[in-house]
Amino acid sequence: MVQKKIRNMEEFAAVSGISRPTLSKYFNDPDSVRRSTRHKIELALKQYDYRPNVFAVNQNRRKTKNIGVVVPNLADPFFSEIGREVELACISAGYSPILLSSHGNPSQERNNLESLRSLKPAGVLLAPFGRVSDHAEIESFNKDVPVVLFDANIEGICEAFVGTDNFQSVDLIVEYLCRSGEPPCFFEMKSPTNPNANKRRQAYLESMERHGHTPHIFQAEGSEWNFEEIGSAEGGRFLSENAFKTNTVLCSNDRLAIGMLSAAFRQGRRVGHGEGCDLRIAGHDDHPFSRFTCPSLTTIAQDYAAIANRAVSTLFRILDADERLKQREETQFDGKLVMRDSA
Repeated sequence: MVQKKIRNMEEFAAVSGISRPTLSKYFNDPDSVRRSTRHKIELALKQYDYRPNVFAVNQNRRKTKNIGVVVPNLADPFFSEIGREVELACISAGYSPILLSSHGNPSQERNNLESLRSLKPAGVLLAPFGRVSDHAEIESFNKDVPVVLFDANIEGICEAFVGTDNFQSVDLIVEYLCRSGEPPCFFEMKSPTNPNANKRRQAYLESMERHGHTPHIFQAEGSEWNFEEIGSAEGGRFLSENAFKTNTVLCSNDRLAIGMLSAAFRQGRRVGHGEGCDLRIAGHDDHPFSRFTCPSLTTIAQDYAAIANRAVSTLFRILDADERLKQREETQFDGKLVMRDSA
């Protein structure tokens, strides 16, 4: 006869001869039951090919092992990479990450938080949109579930923030570009979707002032997440109009820079710092594709692993202590200059 499939823990308890409370104790913490009992349970799991519903087990706990991870857009390789690092750090600590994308839509960010409420997460790691996020909703959610922000900050709310020091990183690349050639113009979105963009613009202005140069800011129309397309179209327009005041352009992020590189290629502009080059292009973030552009992109590398691990460890410190932080924490890591062929 075909063995009947075990549908839930009650049925597994009945066929295995192990009490339901003992099974619950085992699935909450295998080391909490005697070795002989643990061995018996593990043999029964193999014999009946039973895998408990992790989420159902979690729902029955006072504190679940679910961790919500919400990022603005998983189609963006930057957020895929940092989301992957956060996910791995959660798994390594014995938690079950639930990774959700807001698909570039602030209202979806709010819906994701509402969906997480029903799963009773122990905590949430959120990379918010920033000024267009629903601050009141995030603050309300944080009252029920501890939230640690990463990548983009919303001042004054949630337990903690972990990200990159944009003022340090932009000053680092501005200093390099000024030292190695003409001072950079700054190319950005007119209506940025991420608060980091505003910080980078301000950092550029302050850095140019410190270095005794006149800042020149050029803004691209568009507010969607198709940065490469915008960088190509709007960056290409500025290039064709000879609008940039110097031969060096610092883009607010690598995806805009990648689009501008394609526009420069179409126009026959030679990008780089070698002989015969008439244009330098640099970016920020060390996008996973930036090393493979032609020429490879000079940029600022964010320490994805450090940001992910600090965000996760901060959240777990809150969960382990079973109490909120007495004071909001902010941790910002330095960016690292990555010199490649484009500038």
